[in-house]
Amino acid sequence: MTESHPLFATAPKGLTSLLLDELRGLGAAAAKETPAGVSFEGSLELAYRACLWSRFANRILLPLAHFAAPTPEALYEGVRAIPWAQHMTSAGTLAVDANTAASAIGHSQYAALKVKDAVVDQFRSATGERPSVDVERPDLRINLYLFRDQATVSIDLSGDSLHRRGYRRESVLAPLKENLAAAILVRAGWPQTAAEGGALIDPMCGSGTLPIEAALLAGDVAPGLLRPRFGFQGWLGHRPELWQRLLDEAHQRRVEGRDRIPPVYGYDADAAAVRATLANIETAGLRGIVHAERRELAGLVPARPEPTGLVVVNPPYGQRLGEVQSLRPLYALLGARLREHFVGWRAAVFTGNPELAKGMGLRARRQHALFNGAIPCKLLHFEVDPQWFVTTRAPASGPRPLADAGPGGEMFANRLRKNLRQLRRWAARESICCYRVYDADMPEYALAVDLYQGDSQWAHVQEYAAPASIDPERARLRLREALTVLPEVLGVPREQVYFKVRRRQKGQAQYEKLGEQGEFHEVREGPCRLLVNFTDYLDTGLFLDHRLTRWLVGELSAGRRFLNLFAYTGAATVHAVLGGASASTTVDMSNAYLEWARRNFVLNGIAGAEHELVRADCLQWLEQQAARGRDRYGLIFLDPPTYSSSKRMAATFDVQRDHVELIRRASRLLTADGVLIFSNNYRRFRMDAHALAGLEVQDISAQTLPRDFARNPRIHNCWRIVRTDS
Repeated sequence: MTESHPLFATAPKGLTSLLLDELRGLGAAAAKETPAGVSFEGSLELAYRACLWSRFANRILLPLAHFAAPTPEALYEGVRAIPWAQHMTSAGTLAVDANTAASAIGHSQYAALKVKDAVVDQFRSATGERPSVDVERPDLRINLYLFRDQATVSIDLSGDSLHRRGYRRESVLAPLKENLAAAILVRAGWPQTAAEGGALIDPMCGSGTLPIEAALLAGDVAPGLLRPRFGFQGWLGHRPELWQRLLDEAHQRRVEGRDRIPPVYGYDADAAAVRATLANIETAGLRGIVHAERRELAGLVPARPEPTGLVVVNPPYGQRLGEVQSLRPLYALLGARLREHFVGWRAAVFTGNPELAKGMGLRARRQHALFNGAIPCKLLHFEVDPQWFVTTRAPASGPRPLADAGPGGEMFANRLRKNLRQLRRWAARESICCYRVYDADMPEYALAVDLYQGDSQWAHVQEYAAPASIDPERARLRLREALTVLPEVLGVPREQVYFKVRRRQKGQAQYEKLGEQGEFHEVREGPCRLLVNFTDYLDTGLFLDHRLTRWLVGELSAGRRFLNLFAYTGAATVHAVLGGASASTTVDMSNAYLEWARRNFVLNGIAGAEHELVRADCLQWLEQQAARGRDRYGLIFLDPPTYSSSKRMAATFDVQRDHVELIRRASRLLTADGVLIFSNNYRRFRMDAHALAGLEVQDISAQTLPRDFARNPRIHNCWRIVRTDS
């Protein structure tokens, strides 16, 4: 029962950090956040507890095998090698779920079919009988995740998605998923409010998901307690006596927690929504605990004179311009009712259109980025106190409406909208929070526009300086048109759009300071939490075109000592350490950037003498290390500037002139099976592979070019280099 298994919990985008904390609270070991969920280790009892108690996970997976699957045949053979008789019988039923990304096998249904064929053929060869397929209620649900031609085959212990708690008898249009509702409540501080006896009100409750989840949280009710079945119950490895013990414990905790649930109310103006809420409350066993009634928003007041509490609401936010305009009075009314009747309370508004919330007359104290399906949303947190009240009258000299931008501005806006439609879906699918949405697509508007998403959303806009042949006044007009439409089209507050002029840079010029504001913002890149700065430097501290290169570093780093040269803010080191690097050395010449790297380390829990930060001229440091003849590395990331004449360096550096010597010095520090990733951004760079005898040099520039930079394939160069003389 105490045998430890590798496990993986999937979760919607935006919920993985909550899931990580939750699993650690359940006793998970070696828990590590990834873009798709959380990997962890633990006993079968822990896996059962995760299925029963996780409020944020979609599925709990038990990985069986991990192997390369660049072809359908390799996938088939890898699956067939798994001893399936340990998990099901030939008379049983199975279903296969598959998800593929960045792989030669790009069709998920075809991949699922190959997995099914491999399992069935194994049984037919061994017994003469074969399992049948049951997609609704199989004895064994198999999960395939195929990423970059690497297959992970798992048993789905949950069976059906864990967000389906079992209480939703009736629904309304576009209901919140239960695990998203739980995340909203936890982010809004409901557990603490409930523990203090505060009430909860949802004035637009729909089918009651938020009030019901609030009661389950406050009452210590296992979210999976009402589910009729889990995937592991048809699995041959299932331990019924263990599962029954956990169920008995959960039932007892539910009984003990019932009296701790504070007042919870759900209101809605739609009678059908209230009927659905009442039916779901009944199924959840919360009759008499959660109160629901039909009430217009205009009648929103505390049900009783509770001294404090939380108003949580998921108002409509519209998909088209006409809908958005019609919703402005709704948000204004919500804000008015809060200001008039809920002083001393807190409020949380979950919306896909945070611009609408600006009409509430309340200033949000903080916000969280979440997703409702593929729609990026914000959870806005308010303290209902006069010090946070703001006037909603339009200022006399506010931003001009889009129509005032002129025909050129509208043309630019249309191109930006088109890019956003395509890239937002891709970014949501790949869990990418920071990406380029426009890169001089139209010569008249020579801008690079990057979107950054964290607890808020920011746009970083750089203008490519116009050549002398362009009329300066015409260039200024184009720029004004673009900056007029950017905030509205991107959905970014005007004060969070940062603009710079990008001229041709030499060497360290791109790193030179522009200001001293010291304002940093946290963003995510895969499992990494990273700090960016939009004001003090030409670049932000995170080169977005190197995103796939950093991911590659993370994939190659497991069990290796990692060296990051010309390390900048240490983002590649964070990827390496979170990817499993046993030790790391991060070298840069700038104190400011090493301090930035140190802050990135702290943000990701990276500490210890095995992860060192070194201030040095990388060229001199490499020479010194080679002379010492030790400190070998299994993975080196080398990303030098194009040119440098810094006074802190002993000599000038030119990447075209000096790359051979630089690569040779770095390669001397490689272990026999080590890998060197060499990258630079010089567009006319030519690799002198002939001068690098004893090294195998593979151009991987195309593979490391992100989709959002595809219009500009020469933005960076990248090579994978290994030793052949060992």
